[in-house]
Parts: sequence; C-alpha cells; structure tokens
Amino acid sequence: MSTGRAAAWDFSVTRRISIVGLGKLGASMAAAIASRGHDVIGVDVNHRAVDAVNAGRAPVHETGLQALIEENRARLRATTSHEDAIVNSDLTFVIVPTPSDERGAFSLQYAAYAFREIGKALAAKTSRHTIVLTSTVLPGATRHGLLPVLEQHSRKKGGRDFGLCYSPEFIALGSVIRDFLNPDFLLIGELDAESGASLAACYADVLGPSVPIRRMTLENAELAKISVNAFVTMKITFANMLTEMCAAIPGGDVDVVSDALGLDSRIGRKYLTGGLGFGGPCFPRDNVALGFMANALGARADLPAMTDSLNRSLADRILQQLHPRIGRDVTVAVLGLAYKPASHVTEESQAMMMVKAFLDRGARVLAYDPLARESANVELGGRALIMDTACDCLRDADVVLIATPDPEFKQLSARDFSADGRTVLVVDFWRILSAKLADVPGIEYMAYGRGPAAGSGAGDVLKQLWDGTAIHHGR
Repeated sequence: MSTGRAAAWDFSVTRRISIVGLGKLGASMAAAIASRGHDVIGVDVNHRAVDAVNAGRAPVHETGLQALIEENRARLRATTSHEDAIVNSDLTFVIVPTPSDERGAFSLQYAAYAFREIGKALAAKTSRHTIVLTSTVLPGATRHGLLPVLEQHSRKKGGRDFGLCYSPEFIALGSVIRDFLNPDFLLIGELDAESGASLAACYADVLGPSVPIRRMTLENAELAKISVNAFVTMKITFANMLTEMCAAIPGGDVDVVSDALGLDSRIGRKYLTGGLGFGGPCFPRDNVALGFMANALGARADLPAMTDSLNRSLADRILQQLHPRIGRDVTVAVLGLAYKPASHVTEESQAMMMVKAFLDRGARVLAYDPLARESANVELGGRALIMDTACDCLRDADVVLIATPDPEFKQLSARDFSADGRTVLVVDFWRILSAKLADVPGIEYMAYGRGPAAGSGAGDVLKQLWDGTAIHHGR
C-alpha cells in the first residue's frame, strides 16, 4: 500500500523504536514505522497479539495493516517482555487503553502498569531512553499520574536520566495507517527540551521534515488533544442541527447550505456533513471528559455538555418522526451498524441505538454491515437478523434506513429496493442515493436533511412564522 506523502523523503537513518500496546493504533503505528525502514519491537501482554505479529499476521482488523505487516516482517517483531523492548530500542511509544472512569475522566490503570514495567527496565539501562505517551489523557496525567511511576521503579529522574513526552495521534479507525503517515501536524508535549528534541528528530526520520510540529508543555498538549476532538464533535452537532432545520424548509438542502459555509476559511467543510450523530470509542467520551476537566478547573462546561446531550438525543428525535411508519410487525432493514464506514466498531453507534428502539417497539429488524456483523450480533444478542449481503437485507423490507455512507451502499440500484408491488420507505440519512431513488415508482425516498419540494404546499411553518399564526416549538 502507499505510505503517503512522505514516501519521497530519504529515510537514511535507521532507528530502534518500541511500541507498548498492539491494539488498532499501536499495531498500525508499528507496521507504518517499520515500513519507513526502522526496526520496531511491539509489546503486549496479550500472547495472541504477540504471536500474530511474529507470524506475520495482523493482530487486529485495520485497513491495510495485514499487507504492511507482511511487507515489513524483517523489521518488525513482538514480545511480551517490556525489558526486551526497552533494552533493544531507544524510544518507546505507549499506546494502551485509557477507559472512562465513573467521573467521566480517563483511567490511568493500564498506562500506570505499562509505565511501571518500563521503569523497571530503565533501572538497568545506562543510555538515555525517551518514553512517549500517546494514549488520550487529561491535563496533569502525564506529569502527576505517570512520571512518578517511572521515577519510582527506575530510581531515576525524569528529564535528567530519561526523556518523557506526551504526543497523541489524530487518527480515525479505518484509516489509522493513512492518518498516521500523513498528519496535519504533530503535537509534542515535553517534560524538558531534550525530550522534545529527541521525539521531534524521531518523527522527522519517520514522517519526513515537512510536517508542522508544535512543541509545548505536557499539560498544554494534553488539553490540545482533548480539545480537538471536542471541537470536531461540536461542528458535527451544528451540522446535524442544520440537517433538522433544512428538512423542515420547503426546498431546504443541508448539503447546499454546508457547501456554502465550508467556503469560509474560518469554518471549512470537514465534519460539516449533516446526518446521524457521532459515535465510536473516542468522540462521545472525549466530550464528557472535557466537561469534567472544565468543571474541575472552575470553568463553564456548558458547551461540551450540550454537544453531548444533543448528540445523544438525535436518535430519539428521528425515531419520533418515524414512529407513525414503524410499529409492530413492520420489517425494518438497516444498512450500516458500525459508528462509521470502514469500521467494525459498534460502540456508541447511532444506528445500533435505533435498531434497539425498533426492536423494543415490536418491529422485525434485518440489518447488514460490511464489517460489523460479529460485533453487532454480540451486542444485540440475536434479537435482530444480521444478513450476509445488503440485497438479502432489503428483500423483505417495508422500511429501509441507510445509516452509514458506506461505499458499498452507494452502488445499490433502485432494483435492489423493489418490494413486489409494495411501496417501500427509504430513509437515506446521508443522501447518497438521491440520484438513483428519487421519484422511482414503488419507492418513497426520504433524503434526510432535504425539505419538501418548494411550491408543493408542504412546509406551512415558514408561512405561519411570518403571518403571525406560528406555533412555536419549545424544547
């Protein structure tokens, strides 16, 4: 696979790098760094992940990972021994889970264990080693939660005897390798200048010298990371508000509005496509965590709290709109179960929320997702029928919901939605099939985010708003 824009750079220096944690990000980073000619040792407490990497197999599913591991086996190995990895490398990335705790903050349980083992290995090492935390944490976690663990178990002083940085990655599941190798910028929080310089030099040898780098304190970097995700979710939520508004305006079209907004350099078009709400393992929890941090610092947390609240209520608002059409004994087909295309993750998926609500109302639910079949089946406990193909899913449907803009769904034709003389309602939350399904006999096509046709007599709300007869909807 292509390794991105930095591939033309002459990577003449071979570095020795270790990565603690062989999950989606860690395994992908390990393979990507090895693809740039560096020697990489992966560390994980999971023997299966270690054995998979050493056998040339991807330990997790991620786009392009299997091919990259196969291509770079000579420079990539894995071990369960932190000591082995530390002794045989000069810089270590730590990429372990930091799950949400009961406060809405991030737990350091797994990171502290990794730092303890790294500290023990550092105790016997004479050369300077740099440790880089990549997992998402809140301000103060690296300096006050994890640095003491390293110092206690290594019996050494951070900044003097070893380097320490916080440097998160800005990646999305399904495109981890591409995103890692082609970052918009690199964020380095440093315990001291030598630590930051060591990591910056390593990044230059892995990604090339042209990627912008911002070096700062550990705490500023920790806040910057969590703020990026929170800002993106705020933008998504704004786009979804526009989607609901456009759906009620005669001739309204959220894509037309968003395209215009995106031309403003202060706004931009990314993450401004209205549809279903955000989900997954990062965005929802990061918003909650930013709110927790704001409260802890005595700042107002209204903005992240409202973003989270609006996002969590979106599925219910859509269900209320569809309620008259979806009741007991109606067969509903849902295309897309993961929280986004090219992912098997169903955590916090808006589609899964709707599937559960339909099942609770007595509807018969058929569903299909190119990657998320297994995880969806486990979460739903067999209550819905997860089909093998999109066409199997559509065959008996009375109502179809296109929940993700997966490329596979864009290839469907009007013929795939035929219902043996019945009229089938198709709700397209991403408007990906409007050119194929609009005005097709037997298909009632609803492009979510587009209002009734102008002049159709629908949408009296605007007329009422200005002739004084409007009924205002409180929230």
